[in-house]
Amino acid sequence: MRDFAVSAMQTEETLDFDVIVLGAGAAGLYTALNLDERLSVAVLNKRGLEESNSMYAQGGIAAVVLKEDTLGQHIEDTLIAGAGLCDEEAVKVLVYEGPHEIKKLIGLGVPFDRDACGDMVISREGAHRVNRIVHCGGDATGLYLTTTLVNDACKRENITILNNVTVFDILTDGDGAAAGVLAQDDCGRNVLIRAPYCVAATGGIGRVYRNSTNSNCATGDGIACALRAGAELKNMEFVQFHPTALIHPDANMRYFLISEALRGEGALLRNRKWEPFMRDVHPMAELAPRDIVTRAISEQMHRYDLPNVYLDITSRSREFLIKRFPVIYEECMKRGIDIAVNWIPVIPVQHYFMGGIKTDLWGRSSVEGLYACGETSCSGVHGANRLASNSLLECLVFGNRCAQDINGRENPKRREPELPTRTKPERQFDFEASRTHIRRNMTKKGGIIRSREKMTEAIDLIGDYYGQLHDMDLKGRMQVETLNMATVGLQILSAAMARKESVGAHFRSDED
Repeated sequence: MRDFAVSAMQTEETLDFDVIVLGAGAAGLYTALNLDERLSVAVLNKRGLEESNSMYAQGGIAAVVLKEDTLGQHIEDTLIAGAGLCDEEAVKVLVYEGPHEIKKLIGLGVPFDRDACGDMVISREGAHRVNRIVHCGGDATGLYLTTTLVNDACKRENITILNNVTVFDILTDGDGAAAGVLAQDDCGRNVLIRAPYCVAATGGIGRVYRNSTNSNCATGDGIACALRAGAELKNMEFVQFHPTALIHPDANMRYFLISEALRGEGALLRNRKWEPFMRDVHPMAELAPRDIVTRAISEQMHRYDLPNVYLDITSRSREFLIKRFPVIYEECMKRGIDIAVNWIPVIPVQHYFMGGIKTDLWGRSSVEGLYACGETSCSGVHGANRLASNSLLECLVFGNRCAQDINGRENPKRREPELPTRTKPERQFDFEASRTHIRRNMTKKGGIIRSREKMTEAIDLIGDYYGQLHDMDLKGRMQVETLNMATVGLQILSAAMARKESVGAHFRSDED
């Protein structure tokens, strides 16, 4: 019998589509826009069209657009950043198809930054040997990109946007093929949505950790739902921590990212002695791969008992900073930090997830009819550590590939989904406290530096929560989210325990 998050339940509405897309970030929207317009498509989001990780993406999109750059160099930089664990064929697909997707975005009206001559402004970020990052609004690429995709999707007659809908389970038929989803709308009504194809593009897992740049909707829902539906997962131990986030979170406990692009423009990391310490850590100094910079900052904070280190971009003029980094400049000014004259207090926080639903080069999971793309998926393109600004590129390339594979299928025939039939008991459970404990344990014991002892403690605690949640009747968004957080946390910790050697973003202090 397959696993479900929820018990036997009364559905109050049934909807039928050809394709269900879970998530309305860049990956989900781009998939929907590339699907054949003869297909009826439902795009589900959990907290509205304005809330996704894609909306907060700052740096840009990596792609070979300059003559002095080559596809081979981009491939090599990606493989090096991935610490030898990338799927090379997936990397080639990403890099080869990237420039074409950028041209398509220009055609859609995405307003890439341009110079006085009308040429796109191309910048550089960490672990890239040459300039190859295209961006919008200086440091607001995700906002401009996703807003453009949202506006286009809202105009398509074949696309239905379902706002504020929480997916409880991905459903399968008697043969184990994708057949739809069980969901709940913002009025608390349970809805059965049937479709022969489902694309999981729900973003990352950041809110499984205490400190994250992720949207508050990023609780690993797509990954947990896919696992319950029988899908294979891959590379779950590889969690990327961004080296530089502003030390103070917002009201939703989301940490504001200080883009790697600042270091690409000459910013230096300084310790309590005002020294730029990265030049003694790695030949690329501030532009070293993220895992190396993150651990170097963590080591400085631990050695000197510091709450943070500092990022110094005061070598650049105020005029340059306002034009190149308007969002960062304004956000820091709100906190009383004038980055033209003040150093920025920064800490490493969870930022990206290289693991996820295992897919092939066309976004197909191990479950027939279930696809995945973007941060929810794992095609192997990132290996053990994502190269900066390859994430939005992945959303575009593999979102399009999911769509093209579905477009090439025969006319979809609706499958009859199997619904949960087992009734689970209601129990008293403190969901808020358990979420806090899961996040604290994942941060302290499954975070930047890991050990068998600490991970065992975290597995015991989170495993206990998972067991209780799995065997109780879950009725609403927060309850199912909590189960998903426990599910994803256990998968990360179990994979991290199994990989005894340190590699990329996975670092063991007790490496065998």
